[in-house]
Amino acid sequence: MTYQPRLSSAFNDTYLRKNHISPQSGMCSFCTEDCDGTCEIALASVLGKQTVYPTNTGNNQVASEKDYPIDFSHFNINGRVFGAIGAKAKYEEANIYNVKLEREYGKFHPVKLKIPIILPALIKLNWQDYFGGAALAGVTCVIGEEARDKDPGFKIENGKASAFPELRTMLDSFRTYYRGYGQIVLQCNVEDDMLGIPEYALREHSLDALEFKFGQSAKGTQPVRKLRNRDEALGKQAKGMLVFPDPMSPEIVEKAEEGMAPNFYSYARLPLWDEAYLIKRIERLREMGISNFYLKMAGYDRADLERVLRLGSDAQVDMITFDGAGGGSGYSPCKMMNEWSLPTVLLEDAVCKIVDRLKAEGRYIPGITMTGGFSSEDQVFKALAFGGSSVTSIGLCRASMTAAMTGKSIGERIKEGRVPKNLKKYGDTVDELYHDLADLRFLYGKRADEISLGAVGVFSYLNKIAFGLQHFAALNRKFDISYLEKTDLIPLTQDAKDLMAGQ
Repeated sequence: MTYQPRLSSAFNDTYLRKNHISPQSGMCSFCTEDCDGTCEIALASVLGKQTVYPTNTGNNQVASEKDYPIDFSHFNINGRVFGAIGAKAKYEEANIYNVKLEREYGKFHPVKLKIPIILPALIKLNWQDYFGGAALAGVTCVIGEEARDKDPGFKIENGKASAFPELRTMLDSFRTYYRGYGQIVLQCNVEDDMLGIPEYALREHSLDALEFKFGQSAKGTQPVRKLRNRDEALGKQAKGMLVFPDPMSPEIVEKAEEGMAPNFYSYARLPLWDEAYLIKRIERLREMGISNFYLKMAGYDRADLERVLRLGSDAQVDMITFDGAGGGSGYSPCKMMNEWSLPTVLLEDAVCKIVDRLKAEGRYIPGITMTGGFSSEDQVFKALAFGGSSVTSIGLCRASMTAAMTGKSIGERIKEGRVPKNLKKYGDTVDELYHDLADLRFLYGKRADEISLGAVGVFSYLNKIAFGLQHFAALNRKFDISYLEKTDLIPLTQDAKDLMAGQ
């Protein structure tokens, strides 16, 4: 049996000519010179190293196509019929509507979550409704790294950010509907940090929360972007980006004058932060007025996982998000999406074991979020139960963006009188089709009718997740999700049993 994906993918709209496949290589077993060139090898023979990255990114989301040998489907959910934990064993109290889903995290400035969910870092596609929907649902959301690239008004003076007006729009997408739950966080990579984005965001836009990024499940390195020409390369270099080859080198200048300049690529710096720098950096920014700090970590080597957890403990950050293999947004190398990082369930297992050791040492433990491939309430329940008291929340990234995009596009079609055929049986007006608008009117009054239907889509999707969680928790007679633990899961395979060992 192989877990190797075929040499065809949605990353670049490639396909194999035959159903006869060589499993180890992923190629057609019969390869002929008469082929039109439809597979990834053929595309690479034309586009070269550009095909390391998806060729159809932009207004799309892209994620791993690898079928991992272990995931949360290897567990079923347990159930119980006696008693009640977290509620009195009375019919009026022990019911799904009384299952408590709220969580709280944070060292100095606690943050409440209405449900145990966060929306991890993104800044593409329908980001306005992604952030707005998070506020409606009462959860935390994160503005992705290099958000400055979305702003044509972004300016640098003396090597530091001097204008980033679009950041206010990003923050206000959440702040407009903030209702006491969750928080909007600005993610910061090395370039953002070097440009003084945290100081600018605090000074000009009253930033409350900052996340330092080490990596994500689909992108353990930083992205490479092909530049159009030497002029663009010089522009990127002037803004402090690394550009290869150096457009100012004598050889390149000479070749450019001859009309034979090579391709140029910008490259975002790898995070080389360490404890000495980052702890002091966080201390300084906290003194300046930023209230909450987050770290974003992927499934790197287990020694690195522990080092980041210890760093987060020493720096007294509020939350660390661990992102398992399987995710992606479109700016990650194709094969890195498929072949790198710990799958989410293995990453959670590793993180929880490290957390147990740190607890035994009497250390402060930040809130822990697990993300990477989650989209439904059963998966969220399983991950919360698997992590027990060590896991605070689950990240729903690509799925929430899907809700933001489809919520908006379906709403536009309804208003144009083009209700999708599959939805007509439910109604043909906004009020008939967007069922949870009633809940938003209860919360926001008449303002609810002004909310973008993309944000309503995110709210409705997360409402579904929350309601499903309440059903599964009540199934186990647990009326507060803080009581979830591994005994609420049933391992279905030997691999799953091994992960449950000792429980």
